[in-house]
Amino acid sequence: MEHYNYLAFAMPAFFLFVFLEYKAAQHKKQPGLFKYESSISNISIGIAERLLNLFVSGTFYGWYYYVYDNYAIFYIPNHWLIWVALILATDFVWYWYHRLGHEVNLFWAAHIVHHQSEEFNFTAAARITTLQAVVRTAFWCLLPLFGFPPAMVISMLLIHGAYSFFTHTQLIGRVKWLEYVFITPSLHGVHHASDEKYLDKNYGDIFVFWDKMFGTFMKEEEQPKYGLTHPLNSYSFLWQHFHYYFEIIESFRRAKCFKLKLKAVFGSPAYMDQDIRPELEKFFLQDRSLQLKELRFKGYLAFQILLSVTMLTWFTFYFNLLHFEDKLFTTGFLLITLINCGALLEQRNWIYYLEYGRLLTISTYFLYVQGYSQYIFIPLIVFFIAEKIFSAGKRYNKYILQTR
Repeated sequence: MEHYNYLAFAMPAFFLFVFLEYKAAQHKKQPGLFKYESSISNISIGIAERLLNLFVSGTFYGWYYYVYDNYAIFYIPNHWLIWVALILATDFVWYWYHRLGHEVNLFWAAHIVHHQSEEFNFTAAARITTLQAVVRTAFWCLLPLFGFPPAMVISMLLIHGAYSFFTHTQLIGRVKWLEYVFITPSLHGVHHASDEKYLDKNYGDIFVFWDKMFGTFMKEEEQPKYGLTHPLNSYSFLWQHFHYYFEIIESFRRAKCFKLKLKAVFGSPAYMDQDIRPELEKFFLQDRSLQLKELRFKGYLAFQILLSVTMLTWFTFYFNLLHFEDKLFTTGFLLITLINCGALLEQRNWIYYLEYGRLLTISTYFLYVQGYSQYIFIPLIVFFIAEKIFSAGKRYNKYILQTR
């Protein structure tokens, strides 16, 4: 039983809360809080983060123990008062990790994905990347360095993450008396806003102390506009993850001197040349505008998300018991599916090649498991016949692609 990973049930729990929030929004006659395309994009990124973290989360925890065992400055005992100190210390470290994540280009590249959504609901809380988790772990190593036991740190991080999830909603209005101590959904909504007056505010995750101490506190006045100040023109799963790294590289390339090159990497995002992103989108994405009035393939898209969540839940639960080839197949299949979801929303003409990729992944895996790897040419022949004789690609695109 100790080999099972019970964090697998976090995924069904997440969707239960999203469903409850959606039904509450309907009941309050606020259906506009959810936008289908954006929610799918948010969930896709969350699935990828949970998937990839399976391979690295053990390393994260290992680092806490390594730092504690070899470099701890103090050895703090496990006492209830220490838990109070730990939650304050955890949120303090978070504040500075979070603030630097907005003020340093290299860190912003990992964190920007969390702010791309123009929705502010529970699905937006899923927009976390493994790259962001790596940066965050480096900061949280400060806790065992100062002597907090790693087991306590790991438990507190779970509590910390659970609290921050529930601050991503608009259904709870301002609770003014609570704002004297805690970050509320209203205060965190300010942090997610793209309005100039709200920029770079409310970095705390649980407590407001740090924002008030360091001059970054802001209460909600007008209804915020959520998302980036310069929104992405793409639902691409890959572009959302990596576009800012391309922007840093391009800014670095254009810099005329070493000082400006350093600024491109470690300077403030506020000074990034805003012409770079549209130019890169035009080059990589052909500057396509999305003009779909109504998606006719919602069921197909929802099925892929449901399939991905089901597979990820199973994969997470049995991860420690699976063989390498099982992990390789599941990871490859899920990543192709997530890229497929973004390509569906962007109506890419090459999308059916992803379907062939998924079918090839499945057939290769099952042939391998059954000991018939030498027959991999058979599905390739079947794909060739389906394309050349039955025009499978054209039929698929006729269903999927919609007139703009």
